[in-house]
Amino acid sequence: MTVGALSNYSENKLLDHIVGTAPFAMPATVYLALYTSSPTDSDTGTELTGKAGYLRQPLTFGAAAGGAVSNDVEVTFGPAAEDWGLITHVGIRDADVAGNLLWWMELTASKAVGDGDSFTVPIGDLDLSLD
Repeated sequence: MTVGALSNYSENKLLDHIVGTAPFAMPATVYLALYTSSPTDSDTGTELTGKAGYLRQPLTFGAAAGGAVSNDVEVTFGPAAEDWGLITHVGIRDADVAGNLLWWMELTASKAVGDGDSFTVPIGDLDLSLD
């Protein structure tokens, strides 16, 4: 996956936290979401919400080192119970339903997910960096 970007929501929360105007309470769990179009910094993309068999998946990361962090568990979506279309982007969200987009990125290679298929993100394949 390519390096992504913080959402506008995350940028504002992080800045408020750093300068002390408002502390940022971290979510207990973050979730990976799949998109068929770019979520953009303003959270305007098309998530698979409503597609049969699709649920956001919990996501965990190892400790940050050198300004970067990677997922420390494999994440699998599906199997799809209908055609999900061409997955082009992923997003990290602060809730399993609704909530806020925290981070998003474009896949280095889009993947078509048809009825009965699964979508997997291997350990260490989701890299976040503040560089």
